[in-house]
Amino acid sequence: MLIVSLSLVLFGFWLVLSGHYTVLTVTAGLVSTLAVVALAQRMGMIDREGHPIHLIPRGLTYYPWLAKEIVFSAFGVSKLILDPKMPISPTLVQVHGNQRTATGTATFANSITLTPGTITARLRGHELLVHAITREDAEELMKGAINARVVEFEGTE
Repeated sequence: MLIVSLSLVLFGFWLVLSGHYTVLTVTAGLVSTLAVVALAQRMGMIDREGHPIHLIPRGLTYYPWLAKEIVFSAFGVSKLILDPKMPISPTLVQVHGNQRTATGTATFANSITLTPGTITARLRGHELLVHAITREDAEELMKGAINARVVEFEGTE
C-alpha cells in the first residue's frame, strides 16, 4: 500500500511540475517515478514515518485548527506591534511534548514555530525550548492545547 501510494504521489507531483503531457514525457515521468520508488524500496526507505498517509484523515481536523490558531496569533502579534507602548515580555520556557513518534515531535515543534509570537529554539528528545513574545503566550503554551492536539493528530499508531 505504501509503495503504491508513494508512486502515485510522486508521479502526480512530477506531472504538476512538468507541465508537459505528451506520451514521451509522461512515459519518462512514469519510468522515472517507478525507478525512484524501486530504489527507495531496495534501500529500505519506504516506511510509515517517511510517507505518513495514515495521518491524512486526522489531518483534516488538525490543519484547519492550526490555521485558525495561526490567524488568531497573527492578529495578536499585530496588535502588539501597533501598540505604541510595545507591551512585549519576551520569555523562554521549557515545554515537554507527549508525542510518541518523530513525526509527532516534529509536528509539535513546527506547529509552535508556525504560530506567530512563538518559536521553537531547541529540541532535545521530547523537551522543547520555546521563545514567546509575551509571558501570556508562554503561559498559554504551557497549558498544553497544542501538545494535546498534536497527540490527538498523531493517534495511537
